[in-house]
Amino acid sequence: MSTTDSYPFDVDAYLAAPRVARVATAGPLVRPVWFLWEDATFWWITGSYARLPGLLAEDPRVALVVDTCDLHTLEVRQVTARGNAEVVPFDPARAERKLTRYLGPDQRIWPQDFRSFGPDTRFVRLVPTSLSARDLSKTWSTLIGM
Repeated sequence: MSTTDSYPFDVDAYLAAPRVARVATAGPLVRPVWFLWEDATFWWITGSYARLPGLLAEDPRVALVVDTCDLHTLEVRQVTARGNAEVVPFDPARAERKLTRYLGPDQRIWPQDFRSFGPDTRFVRLVPTSLSARDLSKTWSTLIGM
């Protein structure tokens, strides 16, 4: 999935910010996740403590949305992805890159839960089969009378 397609804003830059994605499975189940966007792929951490690996084993289809609604700037954007997600082996370097986005570079101040991972920790990988981006800022500002 190339992000060089014609989108209304820079999708790579938007997804590089520490935002929260919501992932929906066929369970149906929707959950918020911290994610890493690398090489046109979404990555997030899971393990045996979560229902997600079992749900994906039954049906790998997911939808994911990352959206923002800033009432001060009236910026309203969304990126939506769909595809089959898969549980893959844990990669400590990828986990560090992901967590640094959200918690900062000083691992000494990270909560203990984010400084070490159990042997059953895995990554979920989603290479989108479809990716769309919408900038609703103008529509939003019109709706609220700006």
